[in-house]
Amino acid sequence: MTAAPRSADLFRRACAVIPGGVNSPVRAFGAVGGVPVFIQAGHGPYLTDADGRELVDLVCSWGPMILGHAHPAVLEAVTAAAARGTSFGTATAGEVELAEEIVARTPGEKGRLVNSGTEATMSAGRLARAFTGRRLIVKFAGCYHGHVDALLAAAGSGGATFGLPDTPGGTGAAAGKSNCCTPEAMRLTTSTCRAFWCTPASTSSRAAASGST
Repeated sequence: MTAAPRSADLFRRACAVIPGGVNSPVRAFGAVGGVPVFIQAGHGPYLTDADGRELVDLVCSWGPMILGHAHPAVLEAVTAAAARGTSFGTATAGEVELAEEIVARTPGEKGRLVNSGTEATMSAGRLARAFTGRRLIVKFAGCYHGHVDALLAAAGSGGATFGLPDTPGGTGAAAGKSNCCTPEAMRLTTSTCRAFWCTPASTSSRAAASGST
């Protein structure tokens, strides 16, 4: 890619006020090198960064942008909703309608809407433990399941074998509540699980299950 002086300047400024210069570690480019790309706009399948470069968007905001960016119908709906108010801190008809659509299109009978995958996996793990009375959570090896201490024990390291967290600040006690396994092992053992929840987000998978260990 060509030089990106504007993104470099934004990253420099960000590092002064945001830990690591980004609000999510996956945006830091630490594993691949270089300066994070700062996006200015998106239209259809394309993104335009702060340096004016046009990029094909293969991330799609980790899943939600199935219609592309700035789709006319989406803009119309969002504009109409914003005109009615943006946040109320209480129940609304819209969330009921959305839940009805989700239930109608999926095998689930009920669902709860949350703000992030972290909240979803945290709630799913708690629900699975309450329902089954079991302590351990099985997670996919090498996959990100949200910013929950008990799910930050990843695969492929010696620490994971002993249920140790890979992220400083996470406790061994919390990580010890998770067992890591490969997707193939998960497929073979789901018959022994009494509760299972999984939602993929692009190249990441978020999952929580209560299983026999």
